[in-house]
Amino acid sequence: MKKIVTKISIGLLMVGCGVKNPSNDIATNLPIATTIDLTKVVEDKVPVSINPGRFVQDSVKYFLPKVVQGTYSVSDFGKYVDDFKAYDYEGNELKIEKLDENSWLIANAKQLDKLEYKVNDTYDIENITIGAPFSPSGTNIDPKNYVLNLHGFIGYFDILKNNQYGLKVKAPTALQRTSALQKVGSETSEDGQNTTDSYFASRYFEITDNPMMYGELDVEEFNVGDIKIVLSVYSPNKVHTAAKIKETVFKMMKGQKAYLGDVNSTPRYDIYLYLAEGVENSPTGFGALEHHTSTVVVLPEQMEDEALASAMIDVVSHEFFHIVTPLSVHSEDVHYFDYNDPTFSKHLWMYEGVTEYFASLFQVNQGLVEEEDFFSKMMGKIQNANAYDDNMSFTEMSENILEQPYAPNYANVYEKGALIGMCIDILMREASDGNRGILSLMKELSSKYGKNKPFEDDKIIEEIIAMSYPSVGKFLKTHVEGNTPINYDEFFNKVGLAMKAEKIETNYIQNSGELIFAGNQATGSIFFTEAVEDNSFWADNGVKANDDIIEINGTKLSIKNVNQVLGATFQWKEGDDLEVKLNRAGEEVVIKTKITKSYTKGKKLVVLENPSKEQEDLKQVWLKN
Repeated sequence: MKKIVTKISIGLLMVGCGVKNPSNDIATNLPIATTIDLTKVVEDKVPVSINPGRFVQDSVKYFLPKVVQGTYSVSDFGKYVDDFKAYDYEGNELKIEKLDENSWLIANAKQLDKLEYKVNDTYDIENITIGAPFSPSGTNIDPKNYVLNLHGFIGYFDILKNNQYGLKVKAPTALQRTSALQKVGSETSEDGQNTTDSYFASRYFEITDNPMMYGELDVEEFNVGDIKIVLSVYSPNKVHTAAKIKETVFKMMKGQKAYLGDVNSTPRYDIYLYLAEGVENSPTGFGALEHHTSTVVVLPEQMEDEALASAMIDVVSHEFFHIVTPLSVHSEDVHYFDYNDPTFSKHLWMYEGVTEYFASLFQVNQGLVEEEDFFSKMMGKIQNANAYDDNMSFTEMSENILEQPYAPNYANVYEKGALIGMCIDILMREASDGNRGILSLMKELSSKYGKNKPFEDDKIIEEIIAMSYPSVGKFLKTHVEGNTPINYDEFFNKVGLAMKAEKIETNYIQNSGELIFAGNQATGSIFFTEAVEDNSFWADNGVKANDDIIEINGTKLSIKNVNQVLGATFQWKEGDDLEVKLNRAGEEVVIKTKITKSYTKGKKLVVLENPSKEQEDLKQVWLKN
């Protein structure tokens, strides 16, 4: 890439000159010149300009993404675009037609000079908009912080999908800025107030794959082996700092590098951490979204240091392991992704499930957690998976993930999907005398395919069977393509473990993954379900099934603020005062108590009293090899 920076920079300068003679600037030959102006934000809307060059076609279509990779849900970023206008070379407005939520038709394309529109952010309206984008894929527009997931601002033309992009971002000079996209220059205004940064993308995929963050950021840069890590943190109330989080990230990624071994990685990896303030218009879609060389993370700012460190390990390690799959091992559906008419691969068990399994296994493999912690994590996934349809083919679900009845089961890719990875790992260790596991399988697939060569979706299972063992083939046919539930006792017995029923600790909104609340769409209220009877904290304080929750510590509860209010329960500490007002069949019930630990029925994974040498040896290579 360094070899062509000079040529690219010259091309961007030519495009940026705003040539009005349309005779030579044919659109297919030039980068699409785009501008995002953060100095002219009005009512949380950012002006965007798109100059594609001269079209020789009679008409063209312009799209904002309906779906972005890694989310498996409809985002409809076109919904957040206002004042969409097209201009000819004389500055006159051209007629346009909005075809649907995310696309516009420009009929007189030969006269098109540029598009201009304004983009509203998604963070402010998450709690009032059904179907708002998942927070780590969304956008924030605030004088103190701009989360620039570029797919929310920049679209593509139907006939220019493979064109290069030149992007200019104009912002106040005082703002910190970090970008995973290649920067090719910057220019500061004469008064020093504003600076325009210039970036380059070789195609639209690089626009969607390289987020940015501008604002009052706290940034730490450090190396993990041969990877430069750039950690950008936005904590609105300065509760957390990048320096404080750095050690957790360093230790985690050092362990990941050691676990992965010779897997090809990136020379730079960006981590963007947005810490949500917890006010009414704050984002509540906590988690992360992966990219080839970066990840965007959204978590609550009020988290204690230890809880934040644990969350960062869970979510960032998962996203970083995506460099294995789907970034290095993926199907044609992923490689040739259509942002507005997507088809989906059958293999979410591999993309998300195996990735989640790696994110758990590497921690015990590298000595970051004890074996008991890993066992507890796997048991938690078994218990969480019980909330989903266990008789559903995983490949069928994956291929139809936006449709009913499959869509509500998506989150099971992180639960049962990880357990599928675990079972394959144990089977491969058993069949190879401990020499091969699922990581070696993924390395072999990565060597065969890699990031630039997709596999055929319908053939990869047979390839995996040919590359592995009959036991793996039987498992995939029965439990992944088939709809037969997995008997986890069978796999745990192979490594000298067993599931034992006992009382286990839980939180205040779930029983081992099963929510104890539900919403009444008709009234907008939240009520306890029958599951509350098995949650010791609430049951001991007299809560009953079907009690409506009116207030928690003075905050009225409704469907609109349920994520914010109930999410705060994760910060409750033993001994804290609690007052809850309930509506029980028309009668107000007030509970005043102090927070204590809560328990529910569950199972614990324990070591057999007298495991055989074969069981012990297999357990050792499974966890530590």
